[in-house]
Amino acid sequence: MIKLHNIIKLSACLIVALSFLGCASTRTHEGTGEYVDDTVITTKVKSAIFSDPDLKVLQINVETFKGVVQLSGFVNSASSVTKAREIAKSIKGVESVQTNLIVK
Repeated sequence: MIKLHNIIKLSACLIVALSFLGCASTRTHEGTGEYVDDTVITTKVKSAIFSDPDLKVLQINVETFKGVVQLSGFVNSASSVTKAREIAKSIKGVESVQTNLIVK
């Protein structure tokens, strides 16, 4: 009876441990918390870009993975590229910014 009770406890601990490993992040896959954090960062960057009258948010795509923000799309001038990059860098949680913006 005691052995069965110990086996059940061990099994429960293993299940809990394995479930936490399933939520862990790897180099190419975000964990649950990181995904939420990146979504918040993306939203804040888009909002900040949208608030700037010189930038058109519909022409700039923002994606975030593990704190790295990628800006892509089209802008009207080289100064818009610089401005979008600076805005993205100013958001809390942004580790770095990759700019793939094209000047039309």
